[in-house]
Amino acid sequence: MTEAEVMAVLATVNDPEIPVLSIVELGIVEQVRCRTDGVDVFLLPTFAGCPALELIRRAVVSALQAAGAPQVAVTFLTAPAWTTDRITQQGLDALSSFGIAAPGDAAPACPYCQSTQTRRESAFGPTLCRQVYYCDSCHQPFERMKPLTMAVKVR
Repeated sequence: MTEAEVMAVLATVNDPEIPVLSIVELGIVEQVRCRTDGVDVFLLPTFAGCPALELIRRAVVSALQAAGAPQVAVTFLTAPAWTTDRITQQGLDALSSFGIAAPGDAAPACPYCQSTQTRRESAFGPTLCRQVYYCDSCHQPFERMKPLTMAVKVR
């Protein structure tokens, strides 16, 4: 298999917690290495201790073996750190279609009515990577991906 073929297969592996988003769109695929006897996949967890890591590992192995890779090794890396900047535009669009606002510095627009009259209800959502917001215009609660970026401080 080529790296392009591996990435095409990985683009079909969805995040178990946000099933409209592939792991490629989520930006957790750091690197792939093709070997004569298989494939090595290096992934970045969105959070340390993410409960979905084993599900993601199994899905990656299953998808690549079904595509013809005889051996698949999946390694979760701790560096570089995953940030929400890694989410692709397709991934941001998929989040919105699923009712989850994109990460950012400003108050998010409601994914249902696009109003900016929103407020955070809770810093904690159903998973570590999400927060709960409320739209004062359409009166819908919604989730937002927590914005995680690597700020570079210059001294």
